[in-house]
Amino acid sequence: MYKNILVTGGNGFIGSHVVENLLNKGHVPIIFDRKGPTAQVKGVSYFWGDIINKNSVDEAVLNSDGVIDLAGILGTSETVDNPFPCIETNILGALNVFEACRSHVKPAVQISLGNFWMNNPYSISKNTAERLALMYNKEHGTRIAIVRGLNAYGEGQKHAPVRKIIPNFIVRALRNTPIEIYGDGSQIMDMIYVKDLAEILVRALLVEHKVYDRIFEAGTGLSTDVNYIAKVVIKEAKSGSEIKYLPMRPGEEKSAVVLGNPVTLKPLGDIKLRGLDETLSGVISWYKNNYPWREIRF
Repeated sequence: MYKNILVTGGNGFIGSHVVENLLNKGHVPIIFDRKGPTAQVKGVSYFWGDIINKNSVDEAVLNSDGVIDLAGILGTSETVDNPFPCIETNILGALNVFEACRSHVKPAVQISLGNFWMNNPYSISKNTAERLALMYNKEHGTRIAIVRGLNAYGEGQKHAPVRKIIPNFIVRALRNTPIEIYGDGSQIMDMIYVKDLAEILVRALLVEHKVYDRIFEAGTGLSTDVNYIAKVVIKEAKSGSEIKYLPMRPGEEKSAVVLGNPVTLKPLGDIKLRGLDETLSGVISWYKNNYPWREIRF
């Protein structure tokens, strides 16, 4: 029974939902992060540290029963001009976690991403960490499950500094300003609700699946293009926004197809993966009532 579970990057968007999931299951999440939370949560422990500090990571892993590694620097075009922080954090930080898990014989989950094949520092660094985890499992007998999180969205996701599709579309729709799409909008995205992704990440640690030589693809498998996402956001928000097309951003590819294969999740048990049609209305309501969309200046 894993009781004390270390969540690196636990103050982040996905991390906060993973922490909530663990609390609901009766575990004690230990948030490992460089920054403190806006408010401490009952039942949650905290370990202040930097993922690139080997000693801090080692101590935190030693004092936990398992690890869900979500720490990282995000961004595709945002990391192209300065790849160093992204590479250092996402690769060396992951290595610190893997080495600590090897030393102290602790299980772990490493989050990866769906567009692992794109040539930008974020994709390259996360794919490198993914491959290193597979190497550690094969050569050192570690138990590091790898979960490729597709395009996560949901309550609590920020629109900046990394420009994520759903919060940016929703904020603009609520303001009745043009929704900006990079390229022609034909890019295919597999949108996964963050609470479903959190359930997958937690099960990848807690379930005795014995899958450490291949990847869990945390996606619905539903093919949704960016144009459709923009139109359904406009409709659900009852917005008068128009769509504006911009040139593709650096580090991204025109007409990219990023899809997950939910069949890979079978060893984790039956997981209901909800689509945009089931979740978007509630997510828009959250932004309308909880996000400072009126104050944002683009």
